[in-house]
Amino acid sequence: MSPSVLGGASLLVAWQLKDKHVLIVGGGDVASGRIESVLAADARVTIISPSSGLHPLTKQFVEGSYPITYHDRTFGGVEDLAGIDMVLTAIDDVSQSRTICALCRDLKIPVNVADIPDSCDFFFGSQIRDGPLQIMVSTNGQSPKLANIIKRKIEKHLPEHAGDAIANVGRLRTLLKERAPGVGGEVSKRRMKWMVDVCNSWDFQDLAQLDEQAMKRLLDTGWENGTVPEPRDLGVRRKWRASVSTAISAAVPVITFAAGATCACILLFSRFSRSR
Repeated sequence: MSPSVLGGASLLVAWQLKDKHVLIVGGGDVASGRIESVLAADARVTIISPSSGLHPLTKQFVEGSYPITYHDRTFGGVEDLAGIDMVLTAIDDVSQSRTICALCRDLKIPVNVADIPDSCDFFFGSQIRDGPLQIMVSTNGQSPKLANIIKRKIEKHLPEHAGDAIANVGRLRTLLKERAPGVGGEVSKRRMKWMVDVCNSWDFQDLAQLDEQAMKRLLDTGWENGTVPEPRDLGVRRKWRASVSTAISAAVPVITFAAGATCACILLFSRFSRSR
């Protein structure tokens, strides 16, 4: 039986923009958000926009110590695309936006034109960021507001300190590869299985507490013996108390079970009393 594939989706990827050159045409509200996004990805940025149209946040970026080149003018044509790896436009001139899009596609430069989905090679989603953790919600350009609402709902249910936990797991993987180097083969499979076991055995708060000394003890007592010790066996103690929302979430199943068990006992007792 052939697998069922639902078409019409976008390919969601984590695009590596470090040291890539991004051109942003426009300097208003939307452009300021685009600037922030690409700077967070360590890109080099060129902004083309008349100073009269700069959003206050855009001005802060331009005047700050960021890898930004600013041109106080409108888009000048194909010469502005020399050496550019990505183009983002956020201007009110639809005709100019489509012209820029056509030039980019002729030059095979990926382009995003704000508010014109058919002129976009990719979309910006609503993003959650916690250190190395990034989650994007995309509606494929159909409803940015609903993407934002869905993002907030997801955000409420993320584990506390997830970003710290992920960063520590990444560091642990690096130390493990230094201790047991090799690509592919049995050693790679063993490393992967052990890291999976660690992630499944430790919760996010415990992983977030790991420091270099605890990681070394975990590798010495765990990896070397093919086991995953408990956090308390390594002296890992929680610095943070669970938040009220986390405590409530954890307590709900217990309370529900206890209430259900109590009701069942009362029902059985009443039936037993009537039978007598």
